[in-house]
Amino acid sequence: MRWLRLLTMLLLVLFVGLQYRLWVGEGGRRSVAVLEQQVQQQTRDNQGLQQRNDALAAEVEDLKSGEAAVEERARSELGMIRPGETFYRVVEPEPAAASLPAED
Repeated sequence: MRWLRLLTMLLLVLFVGLQYRLWVGEGGRRSVAVLEQQVQQQTRDNQGLQQRNDALAAEVEDLKSGEAAVEERARSELGMIRPGETFYRVVEPEPAAASLPAED
């Protein structure tokens, strides 16, 4: 009977040790939950980057195939105009400065 009690205690200690490792230890439920959260965050980041890559690829294709996109970029970024066009610049007047104190 004593060996049965010893065997039961040994099995109980082994069971508790395995449960601890399952719930708390490395590779346990907690670390798996943390890894799943990291995977979800990385998936969201990847989706955003994929959308950005798609937009850049579309812009590259547009620049390669069409003259309109090149012209639009030249006008907006470089301030270029076509031959025969007249460039007008509208300058907003600066607001009148508040009366400055006279220097003595």
